Amino acid sequence: MTSTTPRLLGLGAHFPDFSLQACVSADPGSEFRTVDAHELEGSWAAVFFWPLDFTFVCPTELIEFNRALREFRALGARVYGMSADSHVAHLAWRKENPDLRNLEFPMVADDRKEVAGELGILDPVEQVPLRATYLLDENRLIRWLCVNDLSVGRSTGEVLRVLAGLQCGELCPANWRPGQNTIPRPRKTEKTVRWETKERPAVRSDGPAGSAPVTPPSRSR
Repeated sequence: MTSTTPRLLGLGAHFPDFSLQACVSADPGSEFRTVDAHELEGSWAAVFFWPLDFTFVCPTELIEFNRALREFRALGARVYGMSADSHVAHLAWRKENPDLRNLEFPMVADDRKEVAGELGILDPVEQVPLRATYLLDENRLIRWLCVNDLSVGRSTGEVLRVLAGLQCGELCPANWRPGQNTIPRPRKTEKTVRWETKERPAVRSDGPAGSAPVTPPSRSR
């Protein structure tokens, strides 16, 4: 029997509509609330999926996203986590694992797998969400997505880097980090432009007219 990988909902598409229960606290009386897709509008949002509660890699990701919340908020972005477990299972997991008890982002329960299914991120064999991450703009449009296999946790630093790059509105070269130079947008008469980061100094031509550009020395290997 062969399995078919579903088609991913891609860049520029609207993140699916939903209205789901979420676990937002482990404190009695304030454990749950409804999260609606329209809540993702009006500001940038990061939405990440994990496969299952009560597993091994998943809690490390939730902990790291929680640690990075201050940086996401500094960029005006809200964070939402989602899996195919129920909101009751989310609460039980938070109570069982002390490192998850004080999470500050909603743990949304896509227990019917409707959102994950529409996004095309259900593992074809296990039928659980892959480790998918989405950056959404103020209109709930998907501006970036990354999907990891079930066994490999993701980097919150990379999510923040891409978020900052999208928000700056400039041309960001490979390995760009916030605070580094972006690529100048070319004029109509230019075919190429110069750029530099800490990893790659720009090729400069400071000599007399017609002299060859000065190429930075190659690094030792």
